[in-house]
Amino acid sequence: MALRVGYIPEHFSTPIALAKKHGFYEKHGLKNYELVPYPSGSGHLITSLKKDEVDIVVGLTEAFVRGIANGDEEYRIVGEYVESPLCWSVSTGSGRDDLQSIEDLKQEGNNRVGVSRIGSGSYVMAFVLGMQEKFGRPFTFEVLQNFKNLRDSVNAGTTDAFMWEYFTTKKYYDSGEIKKIGEIYTPWSSWVITAAAKTAPADVAAFLRGTQDGIDYYNRHREEALEYILANLDYNNRHDLEEWAARVRFSTDVSHVQWEKNIVETARILDKAGVLEAPDLAEAVQCLEKHRV
Repeated sequence: MALRVGYIPEHFSTPIALAKKHGFYEKHGLKNYELVPYPSGSGHLITSLKKDEVDIVVGLTEAFVRGIANGDEEYRIVGEYVESPLCWSVSTGSGRDDLQSIEDLKQEGNNRVGVSRIGSGSYVMAFVLGMQEKFGRPFTFEVLQNFKNLRDSVNAGTTDAFMWEYFTTKKYYDSGEIKKIGEIYTPWSSWVITAAAKTAPADVAAFLRGTQDGIDYYNRHREEALEYILANLDYNNRHDLEEWAARVRFSTDVSHVQWEKNIVETARILDKAGVLEAPDLAEAVQCLEKHRV
């Protein structure tokens, strides 16, 4: 049976595509694998891990930390994919003249936030936004599955705002479809590699080594990487991609997880933001330690 690898088809997935194109996974003994795109994001990846629909996934740190800290036992974090933080852009409808900044979301009736799924990055980061900006009341969430639905919702007025990665969103700012009202950065490394608990260690190791080769190739062949993104993904502005490439820092060793700095510290922030369901932080960290590789 093929090893099923779930990934989000955005610019961050480029080293994985290059690893496939240049045979790096095969080089490390992974002969039979399938890359499965998940445009709806990390929440969907978690659902598929729990349903045994994928074996390894690459997604947002906060989503997987939250899931494991809340008691999920079907998967574990096995690698660190992107070391740099993620810029989350806060967007609203192009016609919402009453919303010009994050501060305006604090006004009565402006607290409806669209998310792709409960437990997704867009969901978790809304709590972090509320904590950082000192919102006095919780958001009301509407689950909308994917990026297009999120954009449509703020324009239809059924939600007031949503959060998504900045460079993926910028194309729609430039076209005037939606409007940016703010941004925040994750206080942690932004992407991790997560494997189902039953996935063979040899397959995990081969995938990590092949992915590292893909990252190293990406770093040495930036022109090829940008051309791939322009030809295959939903980006059409080379200047924006060059700016993204200048900011992003992929891991120099995907097999090394900075446990205290990224996993435990992420749990601390998520606990403070009110995202975790464990009765206290100690129990949440205990759940994470139980699944530590």
